[in-house]
Amino acid sequence: MPETDVLRKMNLNRLFTAQDMTIGKPWKQITQFAVPMLIGNLAQQLYSTVDTIVVGKYVGDNALSAVGSASPVLNLMLALFVGVATGAGIVVSQHYGAKNREALAQSIGNCITLAALASVITMVLGPLLTMPLLRLLKTPESILFWCRDYLVIFFLGAAGFTFYNILSGILRGLGDSLSALAFLIVATVLNIFLDIWFVAGFGMGVAGVSLATIIAQIISAVCCYWRLAHMTDVFRLRREHLRLTKDCAMRIIQVGIPSGITQAIFSVSMLVVQTLTNSLGEMVIACNVIVMRVDGFAMMPNMTFGNAMSVYSGQNVGAGKLKRVEEGTRQGLLLSVGTSAAITLLLLLFGRNLMHLFTQTEALIDLSARMLRILAAGYIAMAVSQVLGGIMRGAGDTVTPMWLSVISTVLLRLPLAYGMAALTRCDAYPNGRPEALFGSLLITWVLGAGMHFLAYRSGIWKKKINYEAM
Repeated sequence: MPETDVLRKMNLNRLFTAQDMTIGKPWKQITQFAVPMLIGNLAQQLYSTVDTIVVGKYVGDNALSAVGSASPVLNLMLALFVGVATGAGIVVSQHYGAKNREALAQSIGNCITLAALASVITMVLGPLLTMPLLRLLKTPESILFWCRDYLVIFFLGAAGFTFYNILSGILRGLGDSLSALAFLIVATVLNIFLDIWFVAGFGMGVAGVSLATIIAQIISAVCCYWRLAHMTDVFRLRREHLRLTKDCAMRIIQVGIPSGITQAIFSVSMLVVQTLTNSLGEMVIACNVIVMRVDGFAMMPNMTFGNAMSVYSGQNVGAGKLKRVEEGTRQGLLLSVGTSAAITLLLLLFGRNLMHLFTQTEALIDLSARMLRILAAGYIAMAVSQVLGGIMRGAGDTVTPMWLSVISTVLLRLPLAYGMAALTRCDAYPNGRPEALFGSLLITWVLGAGMHFLAYRSGIWKKKINYEAM
């Protein structure tokens, strides 16, 4: 093999490998890890956005409302897997930072087994609870059965979704965000193709959208498992590692449960808010779907930096480098806030143009653009919350972010949303103006950022570091 080919192969292998974030300049390591993950997260967000565009273009605004009404139910039922995935990423990153190969292999094996259990539970409970939850939410009859079809298909194929997210979380915990990106891009392209084929070609409606997503995620999961199986330079996964052990499984669950509870609380609050949204009419429901899809992209850099800081914190805590964690926090905040400020400016300037991707209804475009402008400034606040929350979770303190989420979603968002709706009732909006939904969210984001800052500065998260478990 020519020398140039050897060097090229070596450089490529270096890219697709675990990344040690305990050495080098923090901002450089964070950026190097975050950029591929950001592209991957954007591709994943493209899943749902393409779903929305295809449904809006080929089925109609009512079907668009159906996908939006189904989302809170879906998020609630998947809270179980979120806890396992978060616990997996944190424990893996800490063991990797501590350079404990056997403990690393054991934790990865236990994560895979827990993912299987979470999949079975979701596949059984999801279809059974779908209709009761949709009825509880007072989902309009015009979209009720579309919502049911979308959710039942998704839950029956939940194994793909669960395994992809948990296995990609393990890859990121090891610092390998590029492999997860490559697999996700393949799946995203496939999802777009299948979306158009099933919906436009076969006329399957929202059921086709759900089926396309499931197939694409199964392929992503298989690719992630293949990559992990070949990372023999980092760990060797044996059959006995798949057997649940009390200490390892409980460590993953202990770290992950608060994050799962956080997701469940967020999902329940979204269900309650969805009830308010449904009462405002199908136009507002469709508006909420469109704004939340754009919000998904706008929020993605914040989520990415939050996850990157969690891995960074986990590896450096595992290595016993607490001062490096604090140094990386400052640099990560600058990167995240700067990125969010640029996104806010772009949304204020070009937000309305984005609305045309989802619908041709001018009234819906006007309403969605107006609601998006309300949220725009909030992304800077969310940058602070995500980075500081990621640092605390990576250190093993998932309880503090959980309580902050409870305060933000239950004690702040819900009373604000319903209170503002009650105060803005008028002839055009007898149950309240849509500004109540988005204005309450903006206020919650700003207050949440302040609470995360105070929690981080208090240093409580440092006292919860468990070095013995590493």
